[in-house]
Amino acid sequence: MLVRKPVWALSSALIFISSLSACSLLKTSENTDQLNVNNPPKIKNIILMIGDGMGPQQVGLLEEYATRAPSSIYRGDNSAIAKLANLGVTGLSLHGPADKLVVDSACSATQLATGIAAGSEMIGLNRAGYKVPTILEKAKGLGKSTGLVSDTRLTHATPAAFASHLIHRSMENEIAEQMIQSGVVDVMLSGGLRHFVPKNYALPDNPKGFEVKLKASTLSLKSKRRDDKNLLTEASRNGYGLAFNKSQLQQVQGTKLLGLFANSAMANGVDTSYGRVSNQPSLSDMTQTAINTLSKNDKGFFLMVEGGQIDWAGHNNDAGTLLHEMIKFDNAVNAVLEWAKGRDDTIVIVTADHETGGFGFSYSGADLPKAEQLSNHQQDVYKPNFNFGELSILDKLYAQQKSYGDIWYEAKGNAFKPTPKKLVKTVNKYSEFEINEDDAMQILAEQKNAFYQRGHKSLGLKTATKINDFAPFYVYLSERPLNLIGRALSSKQNIVWSTGTHTHTPVGVFVLGPEAQAKQFNGLHTHVELGKKMQKILIQSIEKNASN
Repeated sequence: MLVRKPVWALSSALIFISSLSACSLLKTSENTDQLNVNNPPKIKNIILMIGDGMGPQQVGLLEEYATRAPSSIYRGDNSAIAKLANLGVTGLSLHGPADKLVVDSACSATQLATGIAAGSEMIGLNRAGYKVPTILEKAKGLGKSTGLVSDTRLTHATPAAFASHLIHRSMENEIAEQMIQSGVVDVMLSGGLRHFVPKNYALPDNPKGFEVKLKASTLSLKSKRRDDKNLLTEASRNGYGLAFNKSQLQQVQGTKLLGLFANSAMANGVDTSYGRVSNQPSLSDMTQTAINTLSKNDKGFFLMVEGGQIDWAGHNNDAGTLLHEMIKFDNAVNAVLEWAKGRDDTIVIVTADHETGGFGFSYSGADLPKAEQLSNHQQDVYKPNFNFGELSILDKLYAQQKSYGDIWYEAKGNAFKPTPKKLVKTVNKYSEFEINEDDAMQILAEQKNAFYQRGHKSLGLKTATKINDFAPFYVYLSERPLNLIGRALSSKQNIVWSTGTHTHTPVGVFVLGPEAQAKQFNGLHTHVELGKKMQKILIQSIEKNASN
């Protein structure tokens, strides 16, 4: 005889069984978590991505554009940086030098590379001037492959700090020599060809002595060396495949690559976004090539990728170019994200060396909004007291057709500086935000340089463009007109800038990888601590390999 149980009894039984299942699952989960803690996944690959000058404000600019600009090329989707952050761990890091408040790129990159406090403008040295091994050099010593990618120059401060050791970042010829002669970097992709070729050098169609025959690129070549050393020939003899443009990079084979795609810096973000550079690989292209090449090593690799011109746009107070530089870097982050997500053998760290410019959107008393009648409040009028910035500003920033630097050089032509009318015409031709002749007169006005230092690279001019406030913080005198273009347009852009140099603002640290390794980057750190954490992960990966 079938006995029917009351519904409440069946429900209680189901709840009891569910509870048992939940407890069982909880124990299983606890056991799994404990197993993961005691036996975390093996990390083979470390990818460090540095947005030079990329503070939280710059990340905010990118994400606001991506998700909120009416005509965003992201179509409302998150940026790759935001996606990586949401999948992984987010922290902050302070980056000051050993004995100062504000850092430069050389010191900051050295601290990331070595985990040792460094001095201003030093490359690969501690504050006392002693050579300190970098994470890249340690990775190479452990049998891993190594790579450096940058859209500035290979010899510029950030990449240099990972593979050379010199008292000052300006010693780019010596940096180039150390990079080639040491052999510690397997893949090097960037600009800066001028530091690798001898004086009075012209790139031939088929460079003699190269193991691979390469046609001459269309580079405008002007050597910065004062000797007859040809580091290209030396690199070829040391087994590097050589490339000078995008098509050559696609053809070069092997596990050692040297790609130099510009005499100095590579194309800026505006030209990249608008597809004006057909013969150069993009930062994303170079990153993908580096990963494809380095990942052939079963022992793994260390790769540093720099979006270096974010910093330059910040120095120039050029918000439109800043947005394009952030997009360029974000495309490279996306390439890494697509390759790395779902892997348990790779950790990706996206951070910055410092923030540049003191950039930020701000509300103002200019162009106050008009009153409007809201549909749900027929008897009330909505009228904010201040101008909080229209979302259309984001589209207008993207619509900028040239960087302020290129605008300035076009406006002045062969003259020392442009006329006010020519400057107005040129700015308004390439920018959605316009200036007038009064603005131009202020941009062109000059004053005595109160910080004159004879023979100084930046301050060696007796007169300089007039800055009315915070003048000591606009140290790159030849670039002051660009800063003043930014000032003239600032109220229309709802943007403020506090400096032409760097700030101490803590920078973001966005980490994707196995939880056991990634979670240690949560919280507030210093760059010295970040450097130590990366080296710890590197050493642990080798120890785990040995135990297996």
